[in-house]
Amino acid sequence: MKAVILAGGLGTRISEESHLKPKPMIEIGGKPILWHIMKMYSAAGVKEFIILAGYKSYVIKEYFADYFIHNSDLCIDLCTNTIQTLNHKAEPWKVTILDTGLNTMTGGRIKQAENFINGETFLLTYGDGVSDVNIKELISFHKKSGKLATVTTVQPEGRFGAMDIGADGGIKSFKEKPKGDGGWINAGFFVLEPEIFKYLPEGDFSCVWEREPLENLAKDCQLQAFKHEGFWKPMDALRDKNQLEELWASGKAPWKVW
Repeated sequence: MKAVILAGGLGTRISEESHLKPKPMIEIGGKPILWHIMKMYSAAGVKEFIILAGYKSYVIKEYFADYFIHNSDLCIDLCTNTIQTLNHKAEPWKVTILDTGLNTMTGGRIKQAENFINGETFLLTYGDGVSDVNIKELISFHKKSGKLATVTTVQPEGRFGAMDIGADGGIKSFKEKPKGDGGWINAGFFVLEPEIFKYLPEGDFSCVWEREPLENLAKDCQLQAFKHEGFWKPMDALRDKNQLEELWASGKAPWKVW
């Protein structure tokens, strides 16, 4: 089974770093967050990836083109201009990188992966969010549902502490960063049947996956929710990156399942 990763956005809300590289290439613990996502899938047995690149796609291409050398020890003979690699540490992955356009929206990017899916069930997620979602359980849930699409859903925590204040101004209770209003939101980590490509118009680079395609799948009763109550964190802003860095440095990063 292949995992398709959306990695073409501009990342304007984290422009402190994304002006130099695509958002999925921003590092957590010295490795791009894209690598962390791929390691999560790899731990579940997924070894083939299709990366839907766009903004500064060459950075992603160069990273994987040089991955073997960067993760091996080298013996370089300057006289003969030859390189011998030692102690190989490369991942057992096959990575396809598609340049899907600078301003293409998510649906238009996904459509361009159709010819590389080979009519098989596939996985899809965003290149800027990590989670401890159980990929194997997610796939099993999807197969049992019989639907064309399964999306992982979460209840995000609030940005601020919540207080229950009485009429006299006294605080009855305080909860730091509670869950939201009870609603479940799209967390990525989709499992999809190849029939979903029928919901994506050919050549429409303005198609947004999260609008008409998902809305129409829901109308046709072909969209199932996999409720995840564990860890999920998107890297939307610099503060999110810093929080992820802190978790990684602590040695207790919840998404490190490998």
